[in-house]
Amino acid sequence: MKSYLAKQGEIEPKWYVIDVEGQVLGRVAVQIANILRGRHRPTYTPHIDTGDFVVVVNAEKVVVTGRKEDQKKYMFYSGYFGNEKYIGIKDFRKRRPEFIIEHAVKGMLPRNRLGRAQLKKLKIYAGPEHPHASQNPEPYSA
Repeated sequence: MKSYLAKQGEIEPKWYVIDVEGQVLGRVAVQIANILRGRHRPTYTPHIDTGDFVVVVNAEKVVVTGRKEDQKKYMFYSGYFGNEKYIGIKDFRKRRPEFIIEHAVKGMLPRNRLGRAQLKKLKIYAGPEHPHASQNPEPYSA
């Protein structure tokens, strides 16, 4: 029996909406990354984008475990001497809560042009509203 390999034109992407309120960051990021890659489908093919679109709502209410709320830092470097900046997760939760989930999911995707294309299918919103109602996203349940 031959293995089935999906072709790019055969895949019909779906839209899912995930409410991350009260969910643990790492655990929900794994689910999101698997949907973006298409690993939830029986027709998953690693080198083809078989994934679906994901709309994440209530990003500001995602939970981190332990003392990460006080201790976790994100590092940014401009390339110049002395320009390393460390910004805590508390600051991002106030200013840009979408970054927390985007950063976690991005680290779970491949580091090539396929991973960049898959990350474009992720839409994150801080509050409960999103502008993708016309795509009829269905709620995702693991």
